[in-house]
Amino acid sequence: MINRVLIRLKIVQIVYAYYQNGSNNLDAAEKELLFSISKAYDLYNYLLLLMVDLTECASKRIENAKLKKLATAEDLNPNMRFVNNKFIAQLQSNKMLIEYQERQKRSWLADHEEFTKQLLDKILVSDIYKEYMAKTETSYIEDREFWRMLYKSFINKSVELEDLLEEMSLYWNDDKEIVDTFVLKTINRFDSKQGADQQLLPEYKDEEDRTYAVRLLRRSVLNCDEYRRLVSDNTRNWDINRVAFMDVVIMQVALAEILSFSNIPVSVSLNEYVEIAKYYSTPKSSSFVNGTLDGIVKKLRKEGKITKN
Repeated sequence: MINRVLIRLKIVQIVYAYYQNGSNNLDAAEKELLFSISKAYDLYNYLLLLMVDLTECASKRIENAKLKKLATAEDLNPNMRFVNNKFIAQLQSNKMLIEYQERQKRSWLADHEEFTKQLLDKILVSDIYKEYMAKTETSYIEDREFWRMLYKSFINKSVELEDLLEEMSLYWNDDKEIVDTFVLKTINRFDSKQGADQQLLPEYKDEEDRTYAVRLLRRSVLNCDEYRRLVSDNTRNWDINRVAFMDVVIMQVALAEILSFSNIPVSVSLNEYVEIAKYYSTPKSSSFVNGTLDGIVKKLRKEGKITKN
């Protein structure tokens, strides 16, 4: 699940904090990096569980309505399409998600009941819900698409959820935007034929990605002086001490990747770190980072220090 977009972002954050905190313990920084990645994977599972718990919340409402003294015909014979959604039934029985819940002891209904109820209320009055419930019957694919639309419309865009996640973990608010894409990818990949054995996304695509993360962090810090000299030499009209520190860190990590990983095209590295600069530094940072890195790459190519495309 953890792709290199998220790994790059995590490393920039860890390297920035490493210097801001005046640390010189690279082993501790590595542990922090791996822990922050594991927290992103934790969030992925927890957001999958939210869909299950929203359905459970709706099911409890139906059962409580049947017990009312003056229960209406609708209370006694409710439309069960939402709670019997085929995609959610498969997700609820998923072995990997059940293992996560048992290990972490997490539950939206037990831990954040009020938020879960309020989010369900918003879903129940939506046009997406009304159109779905009005259908005479639905297929597995329609049930899955229904939840994909709900996720994009209510979970993906929930400010209340972002605030709640920030209270729960300092890591989660920054991670949610990327993790949302992983959850949506998972929904799209679900296949009814897989049943409870449907595979969720793994924490790392393969061992190579974990190695990449650790190596990139260490190269970024250990070769700091070399990378900052390259930046300084290519920003002669700027005082390096006046360049936004986040920009320096972003370029430092970018150069570590460009010079240490021969299998990653230079254009990919440049594009990824320019995107990080757009969101995590000053308004003008992306063009500054792009121009500076481009100049460094051209110079290193002439010197024969970069030979890959």
